[in-house]
Amino acid sequence: MPLLELARGPALAFSIAVLVFGLAWRLYGILRYPARVDYSEPRRRDLAAGGLRAIFAKMAPPKNVKVRAAAMANAYAYHLGLAVVVFGFAPHIAFFERYTGIGWPALPDALIYVAAGVTIVGLLIALLARLTDRVLRLLSSFDDYWSWFVTIAPLATGMALLPAPAEPVAVAIHLLSLELLLVWLPFGKLAHAALVFVSRWRTGVDFTRKGAAV
Repeated sequence: MPLLELARGPALAFSIAVLVFGLAWRLYGILRYPARVDYSEPRRRDLAAGGLRAIFAKMAPPKNVKVRAAAMANAYAYHLGLAVVVFGFAPHIAFFERYTGIGWPALPDALIYVAAGVTIVGLLIALLARLTDRVLRLLSSFDDYWSWFVTIAPLATGMALLPAPAEPVAVAIHLLSLELLLVWLPFGKLAHAALVFVSRWRTGVDFTRKGAAV
């Protein structure tokens, strides 16, 4: 079987299955434990609103906590850039439409190239900060470095496809790098891409009931 057929067929189906069942397993692990009965009187009862507040409040640095503005700006830049590349590039939209039947207008290619460049540079800056900061280096694990690698790999292999038309082997490598990301996503720190709002909402609900600031 040619490499491109493997990437578009069995490898893609396998990676999507692992992604779906892996995330379902993580959610089951979060929800399977019954909530402890709390006999105290709730200090507030707008629990759902508290959950929503927590989702948006956690997008800003906590009060009285020193956060380097440059590091935070870089994190926002490469997260936003990655979203633009994934959901705004015409070939990616065609890929979604081929398998789901859902499509939307694409962004200009020039904007996608800028977003990809910003994302790659931002990820490199984040890696450099992790390697040069003694505290970050001490706290870093295999998960941090491997998650970084599987995130930047599809970007790098995607940029290597330009200018089109690309060789089938190059397209296959790009797809396989994406599928590696999908397989890893449910099991490492990258799972926050799917679970971040669930966890923030749960924290917000709990804190609202206790009358604590989120």
